Amino acid sequence: MKVLKKIAVGLLVILIGMQFYRPEKNIQEGEHTVAFLKETNPPPQVKAILQETCYDCHSNNTVYPWYNNIAPVSYWLADHVEHGKGHLNFSDWDAYNPKKKDHKLEELVEMITEREMPLKEYTWTHAEARLSEQQRKEVADWAKKTRALYQLGRQPE
Repeated sequence: MKVLKKIAVGLLVILIGMQFYRPEKNIQEGEHTVAFLKETNPPPQVKAILQETCYDCHSNNTVYPWYNNIAPVSYWLADHVEHGKGHLNFSDWDAYNPKKKDHKLEELVEMITEREMPLKEYTWTHAEARLSEQQRKEVADWAKKTRALYQLGRQPE
């Protein structure tokens, strides 16, 4: 029993210590997705869907929920954001070459149509991110149209 008590106390000390050493937040001021929006020109409804369901994990500005102030949740969210930005970062769109942009949009279509995105973990606490079939179709259709322009060697208008 003494061993279990020592382990519990040790875990409590670590948990308390984690509250003081938090991961860096993903917050960038200003219009961080302006290059992406200007180049790909999504229709207003698609733009709204991307803002509500994608930008928290796939841009340089995350709107954090209140529970992000509690460790270990803050570490878990930081890892999700870092992982998401590693796959696609709308804030870095202008740094991608046309072939990579085309590929990123191809992946977006796949993830949306196969219901892999947005993550279930995200939609549990963000009801607005639960996409209907119509919303999924709108995003996929826009991304396919935009991909076609990249494949033709033209910039979307």
